[in-house]
Amino acid sequence: MKIVAMVGSVRRESYNMKLVRYMQERYSSEVEIEILPINELPFYNEDEELNPPELVKILREKIKESDGILFATPEYNASIPAVLKNAIDWFSKVEPVLVNKPAMIVGASMGVLGTVKAQLHLREILNAKNVSTRILPGNEVYVGSVHQKIDEYGNLKDEATIQFIDSVMDQYIKWVERTVEFETSY
Repeated sequence: MKIVAMVGSVRRESYNMKLVRYMQERYSSEVEIEILPINELPFYNEDEELNPPELVKILREKIKESDGILFATPEYNASIPAVLKNAIDWFSKVEPVLVNKPAMIVGASMGVLGTVKAQLHLREILNAKNVSTRILPGNEVYVGSVHQKIDEYGNLKDEATIQFIDSVMDQYIKWVERTVEFETSY
């Protein structure tokens, strides 16, 4: 199974990037997670959408070929970062490749609530007409106080968090398999 990941943080020591890299390694025997370089995308420009930059075309193709999408978002001013919104805009116009893709959302922050508000906004965006991803229901992953749960190498060390993410990832993998199986049966 191939999953593409969009990480909404450009910070070198991003906890969200560390979380996705941890997931990439931990679940490598079950799923291949490829982190898309959305931070390298130019700003979405309607004037260029019919003839987008080469990187947009390459990443659009990777999304099309994937079985699902993992979104990782920090919370900036109670919402998602511009880099993540920019990527969603590029991939929902002209050739909307996010439509019906099984999606999972995770988020990590130093605050106690994790990324609750950002994920609420992201869910609204992912439900928009030309986006319309299939968001994994009932399995929100908010990793609050992440700086106390992750070591200097980017490994989660909090056993309760690890078990919880294991459980949600298991649900996500099964859900993607059912979704892909359903689509290929028609």
